[in-house]
Amino acid sequence: MKLSNVKAIITGGVSGLGLACARKIISDGGQVVLLDINQESADTILNELGSRASFVKTDVSNEENVKNACQEAEKNMAGINVAINCAGVLSAGRVLGREAPMATDYFSKAIMINLIGSFNASKFAAEIMQKNKADNDKQRGVIINTASIAAYEGQIGQAAYSASKAGIVGMTLPMAREFTRIGVRVMTIAPGVFMTPMVSGMPEPVKEALGAAVPFPSRLGNPAEFAYTMAHIIQNTYLNGSVIRLDGAIRLQAK
Repeated sequence: MKLSNVKAIITGGVSGLGLACARKIISDGGQVVLLDINQESADTILNELGSRASFVKTDVSNEENVKNACQEAEKNMAGINVAINCAGVLSAGRVLGREAPMATDYFSKAIMINLIGSFNASKFAAEIMQKNKADNDKQRGVIINTASIAAYEGQIGQAAYSASKAGIVGMTLPMAREFTRIGVRVMTIAPGVFMTPMVSGMPEPVKEALGAAVPFPSRLGNPAEFAYTMAHIIQNTYLNGSVIRLDGAIRLQAK
């Protein structure tokens, strides 16, 4: 699929990795609808992206909200053929905190936004994609989820976050297998330490230390590099049912 033909929904699309994907698709002639909770940032971003981008305020953890957002996106673009799930929260905290064990509600928040949010957007997008005209490979759409290397090497304090991202890794292959009947591919990118809004607010010495821990290149990942990977997945039809680590060969230590 050419990027110029893309009609994508992007959860978490007004910042970080999602915004990088939106910029890449728009720059190559495609269309995007940003599904995000942040209305204020969206107004600024839409001015930058132009007429081929639009925004629908969306809480990805709310099933009905996501369903309505996908239907609105379908109307805005006259279809959907790509779904990119980048909405997420960090949810750092020890299971046995200094004052009390981690609250179940806090753990559940990471699952609801990171995992169930990705599931919600994927299923409603796929429901729409199955109506698309198939290409020469009988392809009708592509779903790209965002996991994390913490799904594999979660650090102390990342139990909730790692569980949510491991769930995304776990649903990639079975969802890809199921969606073969409708011609929709499912892929996941597991990024390492990237310069996202969550990281950019950290003190400079902390960011430098994070970058230095990456074997090569020894720096933080650039969101544009995530977007390049997203673009390759869209364009390479033979990529399906797999997780791509995008991490500079880093393997997280216990803490």
